[in-house]
Amino acid sequence: MDEMMVNPVTGRALGLDFGTTNSVVAIADAGGESHLVDFKGPNGAGPVFRSALCFWQDGDVRGGIAHEAGPWAIDEFLEFPQGSRFLQSFKSVAASASFETANIFEKRMRFEQLGHVFLEHFLAHGGKALADLPDRVIVGRPVQYVGNRPDAVLARTRYDLMFALFKREVHYVYEPLGAAFSFASRLDRPATLLVADFGGGTSDFSVVRIEAPGAAQRCTPLSSAGIGIAGDRFDYRIMDHLVLPMLGKGGSYRSFDKLLEIPAGHFSDFGDWSRLALMRNRRTLEELARLQHSAVDPAAIGRMIAVVENELGFSLYDAVGQLKRTLSSEDHAPFHFSGAGLDIHAEVSRATFEGWIAEDLARIAETVDQALSKAQLTADGIDHVFLTGGSSLIPAVRRIFEQRFGADKLDSGNELTSIAHGLALIGQEPNIAEWAVQENAQ
Repeated sequence: MDEMMVNPVTGRALGLDFGTTNSVVAIADAGGESHLVDFKGPNGAGPVFRSALCFWQDGDVRGGIAHEAGPWAIDEFLEFPQGSRFLQSFKSVAASASFETANIFEKRMRFEQLGHVFLEHFLAHGGKALADLPDRVIVGRPVQYVGNRPDAVLARTRYDLMFALFKREVHYVYEPLGAAFSFASRLDRPATLLVADFGGGTSDFSVVRIEAPGAAQRCTPLSSAGIGIAGDRFDYRIMDHLVLPMLGKGGSYRSFDKLLEIPAGHFSDFGDWSRLALMRNRRTLEELARLQHSAVDPAAIGRMIAVVENELGFSLYDAVGQLKRTLSSEDHAPFHFSGAGLDIHAEVSRATFEGWIAEDLARIAETVDQALSKAQLTADGIDHVFLTGGSSLIPAVRRIFEQRFGADKLDSGNELTSIAHGLALIGQEPNIAEWAVQENAQ
């Protein structure tokens, strides 16, 4: 659905779903309609802009470092991977106190600096549609940020610095509330809605009361809950079982007269794009070289070094993502990856994959129950369940909601665009403070 209707209000507003994997923007006009912005990409136009950055050295540009974002970043990287620094999912470090800067050749860049580069290209590739921004911008944010002990105040500070580039009135709204507002436009009667938004880094849930069309306040948020488990975690489970054993995980190394297991920390950076892409630095490679020297299986560590040095993370995760997507529609799927001394061919069943992510699914289900509890509702009190985000297509994820609410209550669609639509419409609400997240970012 390319347009959403609500009670007309005055003023334009922009809704930005700044995602871990993809970003989407919509603009609501004075007539109360929300329209997606298309980006002209290397392979055609579309509303989904990959949340990726590529940097390369170029003596002809100011500062000596050129850059691109979105699908253009991917094209630049694939053309010259050895001379590029490719970053994806950088949103996932927003709430991490341990992240200070990314090393881009000889330059250190803070989160907001990466964000400014991303937004500059984002706006430029949006063309005329983003040349004149509305006065009000609504940015989606997860209910729970990714990471161990995520710092929401730190993330808010970094977001404020990043989106100051717009020079507009900026508000932050929980991402599933955007999807809820979008879904409300489909309904012609009162209902209580649960939105389940599965992104790359987080799974977020909101309960919203929707009144009949024409009501003074159409939507009222009742509760929200979230967890830092989503598509990226599922990808890592595949990596952990199919790839990392080939790179030395589970192996041993010699320390004096002792034989010790290689610490898992050496493989944790393979857990998401944001860290894997940053492993190609002198300190990390020197540490891996020392580990290779003492490892019982030095060839395995050599393969890990080759993956890092040859920037094979993109193609590796592309193969992982393809396997995951295929298993959403097929009972079995092949996994193939070759490069840097790795040659992996495996047939994976959906049942096996579901076993790998079983612990993650259980924690997601617990978070759904938290959202219901905060709203003081049981499953019977929910009239509709709207599933959105790429991982909502995974059958095991969908079963969580079928078992709790019944298949007849489930709805889905516009998995990658519904949040941006709703955020733009929320931006036209006179009571924006009731929707915005109020955090002390001081």
